[in-house]
Parts: sequence; structure tokens; C-alpha cells
Amino acid sequence: MSGVEARFIEARFKGSFGSFSLDVAFTAPAKGVTGLFGPSGCGKTTVLRCVAGLTRVADGTLKADGAVWQDADHFLAPHKRAVGYVFQEPRLFSHLSVLDNLQYGLKRATTQAIGLEPIIDLMGIRDLLARSTASLSGGERQRIAIGRALLSQPRLLLMDEPLSALDRQSKNEILPYLESLPRALSIPILYVSHDLTEIERLTDHLVLMENGRVLAAGPLTALLTDLSLPLARLPEAAAVLDLTVETHDAHYDVSQCRIDGLPFFVPGRLGPHGTRRRVRVRASDVSLATQQPSGSSVLNILPARILSSKTASPSQKLVLLGLAGTNGETRLLSSITRKSWDALGLRPGMALFAQIKGMAMVDR
Repeated sequence: MSGVEARFIEARFKGSFGSFSLDVAFTAPAKGVTGLFGPSGCGKTTVLRCVAGLTRVADGTLKADGAVWQDADHFLAPHKRAVGYVFQEPRLFSHLSVLDNLQYGLKRATTQAIGLEPIIDLMGIRDLLARSTASLSGGERQRIAIGRALLSQPRLLLMDEPLSALDRQSKNEILPYLESLPRALSIPILYVSHDLTEIERLTDHLVLMENGRVLAAGPLTALLTDLSLPLARLPEAAAVLDLTVETHDAHYDVSQCRIDGLPFFVPGRLGPHGTRRRVRVRASDVSLATQQPSGSSVLNILPARILSSKTASPSQKLVLLGLAGTNGETRLLSSITRKSWDALGLRPGMALFAQIKGMAMVDR
């Protein structure tokens, strides 16, 4: 397939479920991970079930990678939609071994584009194949469930809060495997979560939901820093930056990275040259200077320009910055006092320097 339809998932669902009303429409790339994010009860799972065909609304349209799955005259049955569905609970067959559970996914497939051996290696489950699913940890069971869903040869993978039932240790165990999926496979993923740290770590595109409606949809980096949206007004408001590793200074144990031509330093060894890493920079960890600071202990002092600002409280100002040389595409948030804003004479369009006092890796 070619053209615009071959690169996007287009969805529109409108209907009522008791006292709950759903009216959503969004377009997402047919590649990578798109997060459906919002508070519990906002309709994320209902949207996912509509995409899978498990919930049907009379007023609905769905196109997946150019194929019409649903419109006013056509409704493709769930078993014909070629979706893999990973639920909050693994829903494995307890009477079958790990290997037999995986092979059940293969039996459902009409094609064999994804083989058993690559999935075993991708999910790191070779040592588990002969075991009973009852003897596995929560993280291991969820990896088996993901592997089984992938072996059904889906054109679209749906994940409904797959980490919500896991403890912190199990979440940390499975997250690297979830991160590896978009790099290893070309299957687009719709990922439902109400955990912002998961969204920041795993997704590239975001559909922000509230009360059965879509507040906004677009690239993750743009929505996190959009001052008109609730994400930027959270106490933990932050931007995420995708870095490329250049070198590692073994003497100081600091990696020099690059972001759109600008140097960026991160403690620790982040990987060989060319490795892509993601960091989270909180608005509260970004201070502003009208002149380039000297004699500072802050390693990352980046030229930037004020794009816009918003009064966050009687004492605080939230400032949206575009890094110089990136045409405003790479953005930061800075939370400063209104007193500092006035004292420095700050205004939209003004060039200055952003001092990043701290950051957190979000892709380990």
C-alpha cells in the first residue's frame, strides 16, 4: 500500500455506555508506539476494545495502515482484524507449558512472518519454555503473553495497561523488553496507561484523553510541553529529550551526547557511539540566564529562545523554550518565579541560556 492511508491509523468512535459517553477521533502513525493516556475511567480501554472490534459502536470509523476495518457500511469481525491484544492480566492457559502457550498464538495466525525462535529471543524466555505458567513471576507471565500475541502475526498490537498488575521489581524487569519491540518489529503499538513515567519511556506519539474525549493528539515531546494542556501544569511537568551518544570520558565517567547539533553531558556510560538514549528534564530543574554563565558547576548550559509563557500560580511562571538551532523543534520547560521573570525582563522571542541542573534517564 502507498500514500497517506498506508502510514496512519485513523480512528473515530462515538457512543454511550450507560452513563458514560465516548466521542473520540484521532490519527496515529502506523509505526512505533502511540500512548493512550489519561486518568482512570476516561475511556482508554473502551477505545482499545473498539479498535479490536470487541466493543461495537454504531458511529465508528477505523482505518489501519490503509485497510478499512470499520465504517458506516462495514464492520470487520475481531478475529479478522489481525490484532494482538495484551491485557492487564496475562490470561495464559494454566494447563499448558510456556512453549504450548506460545504455539497457541502461532495456531491462530494465517501467515508466518514472525517466527517462534526470534520471539523467544526477543522476549528473553528461552529458559522458561518447559515450565508451567503457574510457576512464573508476574513479569515472566506478561512476557509470555506479549510473545503469544506477537506470534498471532498481528498488523497492530494493543496493550491495555500491561504493567498495572505488576510490582515495581517486575515492572523494571519487563520494561526493557517493551522498549525493544519497536526497534525489532515493524508492528505499530497502541499502549494504554495512566502512568506518565511509562508513557515518557515507551511512546513517541500520544493521544491525551479526558472524560471520554481526546484533548490532544500528536508527538509526545510536543504534548508534554504544550502550555495549554494539563501535562505542563502538573507539579512534575517535564520535557523528554532524545540524545545520541558520542563519547565517554572514563576519567570523569561522563558521556558526551548530542541533541540536534548541541552537546549534552550525562553522568555514566550510556553506550557506544550512536546509541540513542532518552532523558527526562523537569521544569523545576531548568533555570534561565540572559547572559552565558561562567564559572558554573552546571554542565549543560544550552542556547535557547522563549517561545511562550504561562502564569502557573501567583508566584510561578512556566516558560516554554526552543533550543537554538533546532527551529524550536526540541523544547524544554522552565518553572521560575514571576519575580525572576520580571526582574530579568523576559519576553517571548527573547534569546537566552537554559541551565539544566538535573535530569533522569527514562530508558534504562
